[in-house]
Amino acid sequence: MNSPSVSTVRTVDRFQKFLAAAGWWFPPLAFLALFYAWPLARILSLSFARQGQYAPLFNALFSERTLHVLGFTFWQAALSTLLTLALGLPGAYLFSHYDFRFKGLFRALTGVPFVMPTLVVATAFDALLGPRGWVNLGLMSLLGLSRPPITFANTLTAILVAHVFYNTTIVLRMVGDFWERLSPRLTAAARTLGASRWRVLWHITLPLLSPAVLAAALLVFLFDFTSFGVVLVLGGPQYATLEVEIYYQTTGLFNLPLAASLSVLQLVCTLGLTVGYARLARRVTRPLEGQRVHHKLPRMRTWRTRLWGAALLTILSAWLFLPLGALAARSVVRLERDRAQFGTVQRGLTLDFYRMLNENPRRSLFYAPPATAVLVSLGYASATVLLSLALGLPAAWALARRENTFARWVDPLLMLPLGTSAVTLGLGFVVALNRPPLDLRASPLLIPLAHTLVAFPFVVRSLTPALHSIRPRLRYAAALLGASPRQVVRYIDFPLVGRAVLVAATFAFTISLGEFGATALLARPEYPTLPVAIYRFLSRPGGSNYGQALALSTILMLLTAAGMLLIERLRIAEVSEF
Repeated sequence: MNSPSVSTVRTVDRFQKFLAAAGWWFPPLAFLALFYAWPLARILSLSFARQGQYAPLFNALFSERTLHVLGFTFWQAALSTLLTLALGLPGAYLFSHYDFRFKGLFRALTGVPFVMPTLVVATAFDALLGPRGWVNLGLMSLLGLSRPPITFANTLTAILVAHVFYNTTIVLRMVGDFWERLSPRLTAAARTLGASRWRVLWHITLPLLSPAVLAAALLVFLFDFTSFGVVLVLGGPQYATLEVEIYYQTTGLFNLPLAASLSVLQLVCTLGLTVGYARLARRVTRPLEGQRVHHKLPRMRTWRTRLWGAALLTILSAWLFLPLGALAARSVVRLERDRAQFGTVQRGLTLDFYRMLNENPRRSLFYAPPATAVLVSLGYASATVLLSLALGLPAAWALARRENTFARWVDPLLMLPLGTSAVTLGLGFVVALNRPPLDLRASPLLIPLAHTLVAFPFVVRSLTPALHSIRPRLRYAAALLGASPRQVVRYIDFPLVGRAVLVAATFAFTISLGEFGATALLARPEYPTLPVAIYRFLSRPGGSNYGQALALSTILMLLTAAGMLLIERLRIAEVSEF
């Protein structure tokens, strides 16, 4: 009997490798096809469905209302980005050039605002600067005023301030980390040749730093462009972004064709921004020529440097932590106006707002107490973790082990949900998953599926670098000693990436807890999540409703803050991309 030829053996080997790769790629790609591509295709078809003389998309493009909303969306995002850079760049310089006491703790805490749900951020600033906030109440009591002297809510200033608070950590991390890796020898050589500090900054530092600054600015702009909870709560009815308009057209006017048209318009913008960011991010993560070798940074020696550093840290601390502290303090304080002495406020510590979370004041059979929202959110978050890891692990494994053309093409596709707004994803679920065989309107998996779609890119980006860092020699050595492929995965790969798996799981958990855009469209009234319950309380009048919103926001803030600190504790240095 003739032995098989070398070409036949190679063909069989390639086919087996193809089947193995297909097994890794099938779950994530099938998930994206069913729950991302198909809903977006339904939105696109709905926007082009002819109604009258023109399709809804063409009517929306030439609508004065649409042009106004689109213009405001770009304007507020651009202005928010410039303000974020103005605050974040000095902080990035401080973190990248100096060492100081408690730097690691402070760096970890600056990441907490980024994982805060947008609705919590809006509520925190309302507790600090709103009409019932600490600043206005203090000024009213001090000056004997009958009305709040500071108008913060329902203004453009409120939107900008919240956006800067939310995204400053992006500039601190992306620009600061890149700046720290720049070799100081270039600037030292220029100064030796007689260049002034401004010439060194303009001709050497800024050109080298520009990819990181542009990448951070583009990512901040993307988040501000798709902002929903901040604009909805702090902006008021006169300020509507594309995201808010899509939500209003869907839930308020039930105009799904127009909402779909606006979603297509927003999708084109966000995907273009995502492609630009991906290209800049590759330049930022590329190893630098003459990259600085890790060494201990100098301390601030002169009194001017110490004064500048102390002032900057004070500003950053007040900006990032004061609103969250005001939120927590306001949730345990009951304020009552004294009618006998108009303008004064009686304060008293109380836990009444937290006790009220489990009450049903109207004894309604269809009432969902806020405590139910906590349990529902935890259940959805747990399901999101399981789904995200089940889909993200195979994708990350395939990306880390298969360096080929197919993997390079698929990698950007896996990141597409990151550039798609959550409200658009929720609308896609509404119009696509409402008929057999994908009629999931009454399924408890509907919201975890939407949350998984939002968390999936973060999970993949957290796991891929860790899996890629495993040295092949360890696998080869285990195989030579008789270990099976399953044993290699169990005893070699998984222990090495266990911390990265925990980081990815925590990312998915915190993202699910705070997701509001898609959930606001999909959540059933009897099963609200924490952000949905907070928004319901904020939209109702009365001090008890406001107090319960503060209590729920504080609970959500503590859960997400604990998640972020856990991520920082478990993060593998120079491995994760986030």
